[in-house]
Amino acid sequence: MTATQNISQAGPAPAGVDSVDSKAMKALWGSALGYAMDGFDLLILGFMLRPISADLGLSGAQAASLVTATLVGAVAGGLLFGMLSDRLGRVRVLTWTIVLFAVFTGLCAFAQGYWDLLVYRTIAGLGLGGEFGIGMALVAEAWPASKRARASSYVGLGWQLGVLAAALLTPLLLPSIGWRGMFALGVLPAIAAYFIRKSLHEPEVFVRRTAEQPRAGSPLRLLVKDRDTAKLSLGMVILCSVQNFGYYGVMIWLPNYLSSRFGYGLTQSALWTAVTIGGMAIGICVFGHVADRIGRRPAFLAYMLGAAIMVVAYSRLTDPMVLLVAGAVMGFFVNGMLGGYGALISELYPTAARATAQNVLFNIGRAVGGFGPLAVGAVAVAYGFETAIALLAVLYVIDIVALWLLIPERRGAELA
Repeated sequence: MTATQNISQAGPAPAGVDSVDSKAMKALWGSALGYAMDGFDLLILGFMLRPISADLGLSGAQAASLVTATLVGAVAGGLLFGMLSDRLGRVRVLTWTIVLFAVFTGLCAFAQGYWDLLVYRTIAGLGLGGEFGIGMALVAEAWPASKRARASSYVGLGWQLGVLAAALLTPLLLPSIGWRGMFALGVLPAIAAYFIRKSLHEPEVFVRRTAEQPRAGSPLRLLVKDRDTAKLSLGMVILCSVQNFGYYGVMIWLPNYLSSRFGYGLTQSALWTAVTIGGMAIGICVFGHVADRIGRRPAFLAYMLGAAIMVVAYSRLTDPMVLLVAGAVMGFFVNGMLGGYGALISELYPTAARATAQNVLFNIGRAVGGFGPLAVGAVAVAYGFETAIALLAVLYVIDIVALWLLIPERRGAELA
C-alpha cells in the first residue's frame, strides 16, 4: 500500500473533532520557540559576516561557506534526529536537538580562525536540522485535521519572530558586545529546552501508531518504498529546495545589497530587512488559514506565482520608500509558503516516517538553499545584485510545475 493510498483511505476528519486542547497548545508553543531560536541564530550570522571576516581574516568565499556549512550540517541532523524521533519519540529528541544547537552556537564565540568556526557551525547545523521537522510532526499530530495547516504556519511564525528579533537586536548589541557576544547568546535555547521537555507530551496518534506498528521498517526507506511514494518525495524535495534557495538567496544578501547600492549602514539595512520579515510573517499566517479553507495546492500555486512576479519587480525598484513597501510584499510571497510544508508533508507520509520525512525532505532543501548565498553572490559579482535576485524567478516556475505534476491534495485527511 502506498503512502497516497494510506492517506486516501484514512478519509476526512469526523465532525466535531476540531477542538484544540492544552496539549496541542503546548506542543505549538514548544515547537515555535525552538524554531525561533534557529531563526535568530541564522540571521545574526548573515549580519555578522563582515565583522567576522575582518576579525578572522576570512575571504568572501569562506564567509559565505559558514552559512552553507550550517545548512549542509542541517541535512545530516535532519536525517539522524528525524529517524530517532520516529523511533524514540518527538519530545525527547526535540530536546536533544535544541541542546546540541545551543552548545555549539555558543562555542562559536570562542573561535580562533576559519576552520574551528566552520566545525562549530556545521555541528550547530545538526541540531538546527532536527528541530524543524520534529516540531512540525509534533504539532501536526497534536492538532485536528481541520486546523493543521494554520498550526504548522504558527510554528513557521516562530522562525520569523526569531529572525525579526535578530534584525532589530543586532544593530543594538553588535557594536557593544561584538560578534563573539552575539554568538554567546546562542546558549539561551539550552535553558528553554529544559522547560520544553518538562511540559510537553507525546501526541496520542504517535503513541497509538507506535503500539500498533512497532516495526514498520526503516523510516528512511519508507520515503521511497514504491513508485508513488518516491514521486511524492521527489516533488517535496523540489518544493523545499526552491523555498530555501529563494529565502536564503534573498535574505542573506539583502543587507549587503542595500548597503552596496544605496550606501545604507547596518541600522538602515536592518530596518529594511525587518520590514521584509514582517511581510513574511503575515504571509505565513495567511497561508495557513487559506490552505485550511481552499486546499494546499491552490494556496501554494498562488504564492509561487506571487513570488516569481515580486522578485523580478523588486530588483527593478530604486525609490527607497517603494523598496520598503515592496520588500514586505515580496516577503509575503517568498516565505509565506513556509506556513504549509509542515501540514503538507505530515499528510503525505505515515506516522512511522513522519518526522524523518519532515527533516530529510526539508533539510535537503536547506542544503540546496545553502548554495543560494553563494550563487547569488557569484552572479552579483559578475552581473549585479539586480540580475541575481531576478533570476530567482525562474526557480518559482520550476516550483509550480513540480507541484502541479507530483503533489496531490490532502486537505482534511486524518494522519495514517
